[in-house]
Amino acid sequence: MEKILIFFDRGGMWMWAILAFQLVSLVIIIERVYFLYFKRKRWNKGWVEEVGLLVKKGQLDQVLKLTEGHLQKDPVARVALAGTQVAAELGGKEEILGKMDEVLLSETSHLERRIGFLPMLGNVATLTGLLGTITGMITAFVAVSRASPSEKAELLSAGISEAMNTTAYGLIVAIPALIMYSVLQNRANTLIEDLKQSSLRIYNWLAFSCEPVTDKKAMLEQQDSIVV
Repeated sequence: MEKILIFFDRGGMWMWAILAFQLVSLVIIIERVYFLYFKRKRWNKGWVEEVGLLVKKGQLDQVLKLTEGHLQKDPVARVALAGTQVAAELGGKEEILGKMDEVLLSETSHLERRIGFLPMLGNVATLTGLLGTITGMITAFVAVSRASPSEKAELLSAGISEAMNTTAYGLIVAIPALIMYSVLQNRANTLIEDLKQSSLRIYNWLAFSCEPVTDKKAMLEQQDSIVV
């Protein structure tokens, strides 16, 4: 702890700015790791296949119950529920696709949320370290040109120390942030591809099993006329 305090003290005021960037990046990394690796799993093929069987049998009420049971665990369930609700209300292919795309876009944005800040924070930390390097070198040059011989060595050492410490700390913050950006973005892309593939399968089942809304209305009107 004493060494850390000395490190910060010699680095100057820019060290605290870099520390703020590090804390923000750590919060984002921890939250995204929890969300993408623990809260969000890869889609469950078993219950998705069960949805397909129920849709082919025309049992949309059972599909609604099944998807409602997976809403908290699987984002695919929310997309499937949206499409099934439209199909159950006599919606056609366009209506089903539009509603499923709306929910799919929302779920995709949740997976990618805040990840893009990590490279920005890494780059800003590096640039802040570079800024500290420049101010430290200015301090060193001032010491050489203006300070008295008794103070010159101390000021020169302080300037060089500030320059090196801020550069090092900026890189210490930037490297993990950039590495975790790649890791988290890859995980998000994998989950998004799974989500898109499973959603497309469910849409195809609903689209081939449900007739266009105009045909359904015509069929219902015909049935009503026969009853009358």
